[in-house]
Amino acid sequence: MVKLRLKSTATLAIALTTTLVLSACGGASNSAASGSDSDGIVVYNAQHEELTKAWADAFTKETGIKVTLRSGDDSALSNQLIQEGKNSPADVFLTENSPAMTQVEKAGLFADVNQDTVAQVPEAYRPSTNKWTGIAARSTVFAYNKNKISADQLPKSIMDLATDQWKGRWGASPSGADFQAIVSAMLELKGKDATSAWLRSMKSNSKAYKGNSTAMKAVNSGEIDGAIIYHYYYFGDQAKTGENSKNVSLEYFKNQDPGAFVSLSGGGVLSSSKHQKQAQEFLKFITGKTGQGILQTGTSFEYPVASDVAANTKLTPLNELDAPQVDPAKLNSQQVTDLMTQAGLL
Repeated sequence: MVKLRLKSTATLAIALTTTLVLSACGGASNSAASGSDSDGIVVYNAQHEELTKAWADAFTKETGIKVTLRSGDDSALSNQLIQEGKNSPADVFLTENSPAMTQVEKAGLFADVNQDTVAQVPEAYRPSTNKWTGIAARSTVFAYNKNKISADQLPKSIMDLATDQWKGRWGASPSGADFQAIVSAMLELKGKDATSAWLRSMKSNSKAYKGNSTAMKAVNSGEIDGAIIYHYYYFGDQAKTGENSKNVSLEYFKNQDPGAFVSLSGGGVLSSSKHQKQAQEFLKFITGKTGQGILQTGTSFEYPVASDVAANTKLTPLNELDAPQVDPAKLNSQQVTDLMTQAGLL
């Protein structure tokens, strides 16, 4: 997958706003990296490193508050926070997908989000609990080879991929947090029995890839007809050479289908943070006009969700996606991984 950032569950990248320092988890090369600077904050970052670095740099420029980034993937960092508990050096947690946020919330580790930040984010793009908030979004899409499939041959719903008609013709990255978030939405919308049946069919119907852009490459080459991915992999490749997406088009399921799920990236302040004021300021900043404007003009091609900032003009507007309404506080990552393991996908 042509990820816009590197992830590792064994090693976390520690980045100052001006310098990227690689170190083992928990290690730090200086006082700022260890979070000992009373004017600075430590952000456990599972978002795209380039995006969060832009947020951190702009925040420091505006406020003078230093930001240390410790980067990894959603599940690795959520599990680390739970293990560290009140002794965690983290002040803020950012994710790509919301199930990891819910996992940390259920462990009782988040402070309430300040009301001035809550007021910046529409209700549809934050959990009902307000223990964290949406900071960005990505749409589920069916990426298909436009030279092999015509529009009238596309599946009408993500659920149709369970039929014999699609056997061996589609793919996904089942081990990734992205796909598991989509399944979390399916579980909430369709229930356990329907989701379990769909996952069992996926085991025999689909091809597994390591990463969304790897799946998109397989579509582009004609190895498979289509793949379930997030929209921004296509737009990111198109903004570069387009070599991995030149034969690809995107189908948006819409109609409040589980396959039209819009996944929220989340941000929350740890209740154990010794820098509550600065941490809350950071969360307010990235959901404010300047922070959301970085999404609009940057290269992540994710959707802004706050402060009335429009999406990049290359993207289908959020209000045209006809996505299902899902309270992100109800997404259950543990049950999803259990069901996927039972189906033989993990």
